[in-house]
Amino acid sequence: MTDASLSKSQRAYDWIKARIATQEFTPGYRLVLGTIAKELDMSVVPVREAVRQLEAERVVTFERNVGARVAMVDDSDYRATMQAVSIVESAATALASRSLTVDDIRQARSVNEVMVRSLDRFEPRTFSALNQEFHHLLYSRCPNHRLVQIVDAEWGRMSHLRDSIFTFVPGRAAESVKEHEEILVLIERGARLEDIEAAVRRHRTGTLAAYLVHEHPDETLGLPIEDEARL
Repeated sequence: MTDASLSKSQRAYDWIKARIATQEFTPGYRLVLGTIAKELDMSVVPVREAVRQLEAERVVTFERNVGARVAMVDDSDYRATMQAVSIVESAATALASRSLTVDDIRQARSVNEVMVRSLDRFEPRTFSALNQEFHHLLYSRCPNHRLVQIVDAEWGRMSHLRDSIFTFVPGRAAESVKEHEEILVLIERGARLEDIEAAVRRHRTGTLAAYLVHEHPDETLGLPIEDEARL
């Protein structure tokens, strides 16, 4: 494949992924390759390559006689991802804490204050975007760049659900911003790394627990909810 084809494929990938993230293409939405190719003024070939990449990332599924569709919410996949992220991101945040500057903390707190103000007129996607910005500010200075890459990759793979999760559990938002402030206070005080890591992990698994309670009130999907918060 030529560099030009690769460039077009990347453009198609970015275009489709962006529309999934903003929920213009919602779970179950059928991706018509010819229509997308026409919209992007390119042949179907690079669009097909982009869809294959998204399929490999499990953002898109392919069904015989139906074609490509935006993946539906997969409880088991979301649960596995959240458990993995809670471990890796909490470690990255703890390791990054000693490298965070006063300005970094001030910026993170400013983002959290915007989140607090937004609770009165709650908009899930905007809140989720701010939430991700807050956490990225805290873990991105981790000296172990591989940890940062893993966290970014996992959130990117689940962006279609990440950007809508507070739609499922809007009540979790108020708890989330309180926990953000608690994490910031720990970092400011120079708390032990294991305490910072534990706080971030509780915070992330709290969102997962809230989602499971909301979506599956009659089943545990494995561990009891009270055990989820202790993972």
